[in-house]
Parts: sequence; C-alpha cells; structure tokens
Amino acid sequence: MNNVVKFIESGIIESYVLGLASPDEQKEVELMASMHTEVNEEIENISRSLQTVSAHNAPQPNSTVRPLIMATVDYVERIKHGEAPSDPPILNENSQLLDYQEWLSRPDMILPDDFNDIFIKIIAHTPQAISAIVWIEEETPYEVHEAEYEKFLIVEGTCDIIIDEKPHSLVAGDYMSIPLHSGHIVKVTSTIPCKVILQRVAA
Repeated sequence: MNNVVKFIESGIIESYVLGLASPDEQKEVELMASMHTEVNEEIENISRSLQTVSAHNAPQPNSTVRPLIMATVDYVERIKHGEAPSDPPILNENSQLLDYQEWLSRPDMILPDDFNDIFIKIIAHTPQAISAIVWIEEETPYEVHEAEYEKFLIVEGTCDIIIDEKPHSLVAGDYMSIPLHSGHIVKVTSTIPCKVILQRVAA
C-alpha cells in the first residue's frame, strides 16, 4: 500500500493526464492502474479537476457575435423575400431621430419578448456602412475598431459610452462617434434597454 501511495504522490499521474509522461511512464501508470483501483480513481479525479478548471477559464465568446449572426440571417432573408435595400443617411453631429423614422416606425423593427443582452435589426448594408437598430440591456463588450468608425444615435433610454476610460453620458437624441483605435464600452444607465441607431462606417 505504501508503494501505491508513493506512486500517487510522485506526480507521475498528473504528467500522464496532461500528456507529458514519457512512453515508459505511460506504461507504468497504465500497469499500476490495472492493478490498483486507487491509481485508477486518482487518474479520474485529476482528469475531472482539469476539465473543471478548463471550463472555468475557457474564453467566453463576445456577446455581440450571436445577435449579429442572427441579425445578418434575418436581413438576408428579408432581402430574399422582396425587401428593397435601403440607404439611410450616415450619422453625424446634426443627425436627428426624424431622419430615421422610416425604419424606427416599421412594425418589424421591435424588441422580441425573449430579448436577452443585445438584440440587433439590420436596416441597411452597403459597401460604406452597416446600419442597424440595436437594443442593449446592460452593456456591450470592450472593443477597439481599427478600420471603421462606430457611430451612435440614442433613440430610447440612457447610457454611458466610455472611450479610453472617459465616460460620456448620453440620452435620447444624443450622437456619439467612436474614434479609431480607441477602446470603448457602452453601459446602460436606464431601467429600460437602451435603443440606438448604430452605424459602422468604413474609415
């Protein structure tokens, strides 16, 4: 029994599970596991622990990825079924909500009941810009854009857009453009989701 305990405490089993053991060490571990249930149980325990740690530390996908994929599929289907492509004006410091009323008033541009985190409805896709109506429940992930300007026009709710750690508090009707190469995040400050016109415009 002492030999089994020493074997378990030697670290060879950890090396085996991690794939770092030499061929001779692998054979030794497998032989000991076939002869002693304690060794086999230790292999299983270490494997489970590593899986738990890996799952805990696995990088989480950007929370905008799935909503953007779903929005793209929705937009392509709408075009396929006869929706005419549109070309909304590029957002700027003089933009007003009335400029986008054509899209804001559409009955299909609404927030679904099962909304969670971020919801996107693309209203136009041109070589110059992607335009969308976006609802944000709490916040967006941290981003830096190298080749496109991200522009916001707040429709409903309020938010802080934090650019290079400097917060900018926005309310309905406010406009903000994110400079290139600037880290930014949107944090909702209202009790309702923040609804925005969002454009990503090629630099």
